[in-house]
Amino acid sequence: MGILIKPIVTEKLTAQGEKLNRYGFVVDRKANKLQIKDAVEKMYGVVVADINTVNYHGKRKSRFTKSGILSGRMNHYKKAYVTLAGEDKIDFYANI
Repeated sequence: MGILIKPIVTEKLTAQGEKLNRYGFVVDRKANKLQIKDAVEKMYGVVVADINTVNYHGKRKSRFTKSGILSGRMNHYKKAYVTLAGEDKIDFYANI
């Protein structure tokens, strides 16, 4: 679980999982595509065909409170879109 932080479960990626056999994960920012491929194959027992990665920069956020304006930013993170080969599937809800 060092490289794969959590799966992304949204309507868009659920549709892509059914149609294009593509799944999304939030991954460690220092991980490369080969490490992500190995982690997915070991954890889910599938064959990975392709990986696309995206680095996200944390947005600036501010809010108004009684004591004044508090400002900060969200964390940076990296997403990986994994396309599986053949008829392989990943079921995120199997352990619930």
